[in-house]
Amino acid sequence: MTRAAFVPPWFTCSQRKIFMGETPFAVEMQDIVVRFPGVLANDHVNFAVKKGEIHALLGENGAGKSTLMNVLSGLYQPTEGTIKIYGQPVRFNSPKDAIAKGIGMVHQHFMLVPTLTVTENILMGLDKPRLYMNMGRLNQEIRELQEQYGLRVDPEAMIWQLSVGEQQRVEILKTLYRGANILILDEPTAVLAPQEIDELMETMRSLVAEGKSIIFISHKLQEVRTVADRITVLRKGKVTAEGIDIGGLSRRQLAQLMVGRDVVFNVEKSECQPGDVVLQVENLQATNNKGLPALRGVSFTVRSGEILGIAGVSGNGQSELAECITGLRPATGSVRIHGKEMINASPGKIIAANVSHIPEDRTRVGSAPNLSITDNTIMKCYHEDPIGNGITINRSHARAYARRLKDAYDILAPSVHTLARKLSGGNLQKMILAREISSNPELIVAVQPTRGLDVGAIEAIQRLLLEQRQTGAAIVLISEELEELMALSDRIAVIYEGRIMGMVDPKTTDVYTIGQMMTGSRLEDIQTSTEPQNESAV
Repeated sequence: MTRAAFVPPWFTCSQRKIFMGETPFAVEMQDIVVRFPGVLANDHVNFAVKKGEIHALLGENGAGKSTLMNVLSGLYQPTEGTIKIYGQPVRFNSPKDAIAKGIGMVHQHFMLVPTLTVTENILMGLDKPRLYMNMGRLNQEIRELQEQYGLRVDPEAMIWQLSVGEQQRVEILKTLYRGANILILDEPTAVLAPQEIDELMETMRSLVAEGKSIIFISHKLQEVRTVADRITVLRKGKVTAEGIDIGGLSRRQLAQLMVGRDVVFNVEKSECQPGDVVLQVENLQATNNKGLPALRGVSFTVRSGEILGIAGVSGNGQSELAECITGLRPATGSVRIHGKEMINASPGKIIAANVSHIPEDRTRVGSAPNLSITDNTIMKCYHEDPIGNGITINRSHARAYARRLKDAYDILAPSVHTLARKLSGGNLQKMILAREISSNPELIVAVQPTRGLDVGAIEAIQRLLLEQRQTGAAIVLISEELEELMALSDRIAVIYEGRIMGMVDPKTTDVYTIGQMMTGSRLEDIQTSTEPQNESAV
């Protein structure tokens, strides 16, 4: 393919000449300053992306990465600074202006309408079709796009019926459908299974081979080392490394650039000393949001002082399992907490049983976005002394409580009055963890607790979970990060299409065996498949 084949169609003749070689850069952001009340989010940031490259933007949660990309995508206007696209100065007053210049962003927090279908969300904001939508033809177009990029999701499904992982795929498809030449991917792999991540990496490589440029925001340093050409690092709103070639940098060196200190990747875990059974699940069955079977006779137990990991590819019943245990989804079967039957109990009764829930969806389930940090952190104790008496809330005590948690869990925000929706993804997760762990729970149901977090925050949260295990809490850890499950879990149960494929000890089981179970092979079948191959078989 020649370069002329993918020159953006909206360019003038002079712009085409620039694109064809007079400037090597697709994006040039110079001296970008963004200020919010009490916060300098970007402090004279310089950032440049070459044509046909994958450029990784790294930094801790709250370092200013998403803010910078929101400027590039037209959501924010910078206080100071200039932007050039293919050498031409631009000023974006809205996302529509950025889209018109071929910039597409897949946001960390999804920009989808829950009551519309996948296809309707992908088409939203486009000029065509205007009066009539041939949904059969449009759904087929989306299916073809899915096949092309390996991002499968039912085009006719409502967004609210989809798992978080499926919603992420819709966001990626929405950008690809618009044919953007500059793609901003904000934590695109955070909700994908290992196989899906490999497919996305191949997709990214094929896109840059066509001349597109990709800005890749990720906290998964091994992915960055695998796919990125260059990196830029932000720390507390400032650039600490600009446009460095990725070749030769180790994961440890990348982590040091991000957080300014050594990071321990392998957490130390003491031997498990399990106590009494805290959670007993028997023959649990439930349907998903589409009314289809999600859990098909799930059974397991978790003891105090033990972490049970739940492994599986996204969409195989993990979310429904967590919701059934925590009272958010009706089910049949049995869920006993300390021997007491709690199946279909209300979330309030589950909380009263000293259960904490770190949900998969931080924004809609784990927090109230339009309430302050204070109001979010007191949600489980607003009726208890000294914060409240069930009728009124002592605001001074509530604020003091929130400040203690903000400091203890290093939540980066101007004050405890800051609204939850203004927090970065990592700081929002820290706020949820602070609320849930500070209640000294006896059972913790943690769903993707480190998703989208930087290496420093991941290290801190993993230590917190191990500390809770050490104090005697029973923990159900649902994660799609096999490395995390292998490091933290005492036992791992693998779920596939709503059924437990087997229970393994991570110390004596390899990733390959778990991967086989994640794709539908039962443990007993894997263990007995030792017969020699019939060489004469065709």
